[in-house]
Amino acid sequence: MRIGELALRAGVTTKAARYYESLGLLTPGRLANGYRDYDEHDVRLAREIRALSGLGIPVERTRPFLDCLAVGHRHADDCPASLAAYRQAIDELSQRIAGLTARRTALIAHLQEAAHRNSRVSPAEASDEGEAPMHDYLSLPADLPVPEDDGATAHLPGTKLPPLELRTTTGDATVRLDALGPGRTVLYVYPLTGRPGTDLPEGWDTIPGARGCTPEACGFRDHYQELLDAGAVRVFGLSSQDTGYQREVVERLHLPFDMLSDPTRSLAQALDLPTFEAGGLTLYKRLTLIIRDGAIEHIFYPVFPPNEHADQVLTWLRDTSH
Repeated sequence: MRIGELALRAGVTTKAARYYESLGLLTPGRLANGYRDYDEHDVRLAREIRALSGLGIPVERTRPFLDCLAVGHRHADDCPASLAAYRQAIDELSQRIAGLTARRTALIAHLQEAAHRNSRVSPAEASDEGEAPMHDYLSLPADLPVPEDDGATAHLPGTKLPPLELRTTTGDATVRLDALGPGRTVLYVYPLTGRPGTDLPEGWDTIPGARGCTPEACGFRDHYQELLDAGAVRVFGLSSQDTGYQREVVERLHLPFDMLSDPTRSLAQALDLPTFEAGGLTLYKRLTLIIRDGAIEHIFYPVFPPNEHADQVLTWLRDTSH
């Protein structure tokens, strides 16, 4: 058969077939007119070379497998030399994986260092230095859509907290919501925090109330002691993000309080809290519960602007503490 037919049947290009032949891996016969004449054995060899190349074995090192077929074995890897070639390829891959893993670890370390450094620099400070932060999660666009009160939390005041146990960002600790203890707990619920190197859902800034989780968290951080002085006994943030993701945020933003992880949105189901869809995710709408003696005393909903919300909660606590 001609080289075009060989290439078609073996699933390779004619250029590849010629390359195989140049390496001596294919040795077609010759017709009386001098044209190459490939046979079924050549087709099988070309297919074997293509399959081995797909496994990452260079064409130049497929000869042990082809020799195994040439001596009559049913499979190209029935010979000791073929197994040795497998082991060599595996060893080389292991070395490459180790090298790539080391590079990945180094890149992650650089990303985390830069992210932590960036989170400590405000947009104003960066502007003074003539630079912009890499990821400005701390400021908000001026034209964010304002969320409207849709009445989704009107049923909550006076409601008892359910017996849900949620993981915190401190070790393997958990918090049971119906056993928070005496005094007021501020539980602010948010959709998700942005993270350097991780994209926010598409259209995030166009969703009313979505943008602003990092400024909100920073507000509760900056006013944390004042909140305690105004009567709050404890402060928690809560989202549907996993604990590992939240722990990175707590460390990067230096938050003095724990985040609670509710990946199954069990609190939303128990209290009928409002949620929304974005980027294929179901997320909590932003709201804050003031919990006292196991029941919801007050609720902030909708929350806007999120970067001023800690001030709003602080003002309420001060006004109701007298």
